[in-house]
Amino acid sequence: MFALAVNLFIIPNEFGEGGVTGITIISYYLYEWSPGLVSLILNSLLLIVGYKFLDKTTTVYTIIAVLFNSLFLHLTKSWHIESDELMINAIFGGVFTGIGIGMIIRVGGTTAGSTILARIMNKYLDWNISYALLFFDLIVVFASYFIIGAQSLMLTIAMLYIATKTMDFIIEGVNPKKAVTIVSKNQNQIAEQVNAIMDRGVTVIYGRGYYTNEPKELLYIVISKQEVSMLKKIVRAVDKEAFITIHDVRDVFGEGFVDLTK
Repeated sequence: MFALAVNLFIIPNEFGEGGVTGITIISYYLYEWSPGLVSLILNSLLLIVGYKFLDKTTTVYTIIAVLFNSLFLHLTKSWHIESDELMINAIFGGVFTGIGIGMIIRVGGTTAGSTILARIMNKYLDWNISYALLFFDLIVVFASYFIIGAQSLMLTIAMLYIATKTMDFIIEGVNPKKAVTIVSKNQNQIAEQVNAIMDRGVTVIYGRGYYTNEPKELLYIVISKQEVSMLKKIVRAVDKEAFITIHDVRDVFGEGFVDLTK
């Protein structure tokens, strides 16, 4: 999928790309060097330098991904699609890129290059992998301005944004979860309603109001995105003055969600 993004949408329309792929594309525009070969050489060098930041499984998956990515860049170099619509090509280039890289990262691999840097930032600084990858990619993309020009640069940035959102969708799944914290004087009634109507567990966290110095019981609930409106209705019906915070949750393991062993 990633190789197709490069050969069907990026190179024919003179778009840029991020990371090592962006450098290989620039070298292709300037010297017509093979993207597959240059990608293999640069990624191999980066993998040698950065392997210590990856666990054994990730390293093996990354080697496989690098080899096959370079292979398919070579095998699909003559493929083409008849389309002169730059925006449409940018959109599909982003979708194909996001699907390809997203599937690799979802199973624990990387495409080497800037993805290794993104993995390192995720491991040590808890950065979101997709946005860390976007950060490093943009550095290369802006450097390509002198080769591809302003219009292609703007379309490339749009393509990378689409790739990032697609990647998030692939990595995090179609059913993101929400963690909800509720502060209410009628917490028992809310908890009972959540148990009865939504069939969701509720955790009670004991706290204290700083200003009033009064003890409080906070309700902590993890639900799907689709259940947020139902929870709001329950809370509103019991206590219109309740305080609610809702947070995005990337992964949830345990009873009622994904088995911890998976």
